[in-house]
Amino acid sequence: MGSQQAMEAFKVYRVLLKAVKNHIGKEEYKKHFSQYIAEQFRKNSQLSDPSLVAQRIKLANDYTYLLNSVHHHKDLLFSYNIAVDRSDEMKRILGKSAASVGLKLPEVYQP
Repeated sequence: MGSQQAMEAFKVYRVLLKAVKNHIGKEEYKKHFSQYIAEQFRKNSQLSDPSLVAQRIKLANDYTYLLNSVHHHKDLLFSYNIAVDRSDEMKRILGKSAASVGLKLPEVYQP
């Protein structure tokens, strides 16, 4: 693997791990996703065929794009209120807005 491809692979690897952590999660029972990605990148780091390396980098880049797109699509569905109860989402948004100005939302009394 050439130095240019190594730098590109490193960038794709970082972006892919970031997407996995953001959209799949960092919990312990979800670690196997990031472990699998790390294992695949380590295994493919010894490849010498430039076309095969480029193919693997493209595959990782496409998977990153898929993860980000699915998450964005889900956010759009939530924002358009497509058959989803948004009360928890609205509480989170209102809580962030209140916290940004130093306030805290009151607890709602439920008998």
